[in-house]
Amino acid sequence: MTIIETEASSATVALAAKAHGVEPDQIAKTICLKAGDAILLVVTAGTKRLDNRKFRDHFGTKPRMLGADEVVAVTSHPVGGVCPFGLPSPLPVFCDISLRDYLEVVPAAGATNAAVRISPHVMAELTKAEWVDVCQ
Repeated sequence: MTIIETEASSATVALAAKAHGVEPDQIAKTICLKAGDAILLVVTAGTKRLDNRKFRDHFGTKPRMLGADEVVAVTSHPVGGVCPFGLPSPLPVFCDISLRDYLEVVPAAGATNAAVRISPHVMAELTKAEWVDVCQ
């Protein structure tokens, strides 16, 4: 897997899609959340939003977004550069089924101008992710 670095920022879905020449939903957005006492990562298609009810039904609690400083402390990646691998310590990873529509997705790779191209199924295997349906 090769890390792709862009000169332009790819910190937002729109910027990342433009920088990598893909549809916005091919950007695999990694969200760092707290569910009760657990910190976890949810990877979704770029324009999808978490559905609080679906999340609560699956995890038994509502999601709470971590602040930017907390995200860096937990993942070592800045917001806009968070990816589900290369973490300082293991976190549970969940891939939303919205990613299954694509042969290739583009998650960030630890910086706001770095990414990789990968099959969503390979990404799920590498991160030992569970597939979930938690988006609108």
